[in-house]
Amino acid sequence: MKKTLVAIMFLMLALSAAQAQKLTGAGATFPYPIYSKWFSEYSAAHPGVQVNYQSIGSGGGIAQVTKGLVDFGASDMPMTNEMLAASKIKLIHIPTVLGADVPAFNVPGVSELRFSGDVLADIFLGKITTWADPRIAKDNPGVKLPDQKIIVVHRAEGSGTTFIWTDYLSKVSTEWAGGPGKGSSISWPVGVGGKGNEGVAGLIRQLPGSIGYIELIYALQNHINFGAVKNVSGNYIKATIQGVTDAAASVKNMPADYRISITNAPGATAYPISSFTYLLIPAQPINPANQKTLKDMLSWMVNSGEGEVSSLSYAPLPSNLAQKVLKTIYALP
Repeated sequence: MKKTLVAIMFLMLALSAAQAQKLTGAGATFPYPIYSKWFSEYSAAHPGVQVNYQSIGSGGGIAQVTKGLVDFGASDMPMTNEMLAASKIKLIHIPTVLGADVPAFNVPGVSELRFSGDVLADIFLGKITTWADPRIAKDNPGVKLPDQKIIVVHRAEGSGTTFIWTDYLSKVSTEWAGGPGKGSSISWPVGVGGKGNEGVAGLIRQLPGSIGYIELIYALQNHINFGAVKNVSGNYIKATIQGVTDAAASVKNMPADYRISITNAPGATAYPISSFTYLLIPAQPINPANQKTLKDMLSWMVNSGEGEVSSLSYAPLPSNLAQKVLKTIYALP
């Protein structure tokens, strides 16, 4: 009888420990490919640890973490002062990788295009309506553009990818800045909505004449053409890891809370629609039993995971920033 009770106690402790190792997160689709890889590898290397991440968009991730429904959130946009003040839970931004929004398109017979920022803004404002428009032609001498209607595709839900895109458009177009403006969810002048980067990529593939914005890896994985974008120096840059890295190099003084925009960054080779993406970590743990595992996973991501990001077309954190981020992680309670 005594041995049976001891066995039951050990079983209950084991079940409790296993339960304590389940981490839950939700948010951005922009970094989902690398997060999926990281969380799977971390779980495989740490038996008993499960990481459940829901790729629901930055807006959803912010909503869930501020309500205390998940251990961590994920967002491509830094939360505003107003958002942080409204949250009942104090949150810490942890930058993880850098990525790029690209203008992905489906134009029959055309595989390469170049875009000026003001042209992109006017396409998404509904002012440029056909692919044969003279302003698109001016950016693309020698390209045979069809006289085909442009179909704009945008995100249907609150999205950090949308914030990055509209943050950029607000910097290159005064009409955009004074109209739709920047945000994770805006009132779109024209277009059709898709859910997640996955949904937008799917619509672009299905709709001839379409253009939309997606994270670089989604364009590559779905074999969707995407254009080069004119940067501050006047150069047309197609998104690459190096171009995103060069945009990050424009940051001379990283804020202590890491909240910063690097769209339209200076530099001859900087890709202009680049961004950090963040995990949102409660300053005081939602589930104290998970905190040690969460901290260990975060430090593993910086120490080991960063070496894998290039394989999925993300740019790693600069080494000096990675060391600063590690100090922030170690300082978590």
